Amino acid sequence: MARRSKFSREVRERAVALVFEQVGQYGSQWEAICSIAAKVGVSSETLRKWVRQAEVDAGSRPGPTSEESAELKKLRREVAELRRANEILQAASAFFARELDPRLPRS
Repeated sequence: MARRSKFSREVRERAVALVFEQVGQYGSQWEAICSIAAKVGVSSETLRKWVRQAEVDAGSRPGPTSEESAELKKLRREVAELRRANEILQAASAFFARELDPRLPRS
């Protein structure tokens, strides 16, 4: 089940852009994040995470990009679905093999 953010993508992008624009007016990036977070109405930690992910997406910080994370999530979901289908097919195969074996009594 997908987790929905209560903040739109536009709000997140604008808050992150404000941090990047105004970081020079503060003593540190954290001070800028705290100030802007209060103005936008998000927690400082939430805005810090948004900023870090934006830095990763821009290539200025190591880590998986948003696109890579989404692709990985999609592939994991697909693998889980295929494993479930494989288990069902194996169980069906075993059932029909027993039913068709003339040496075994039928259930």
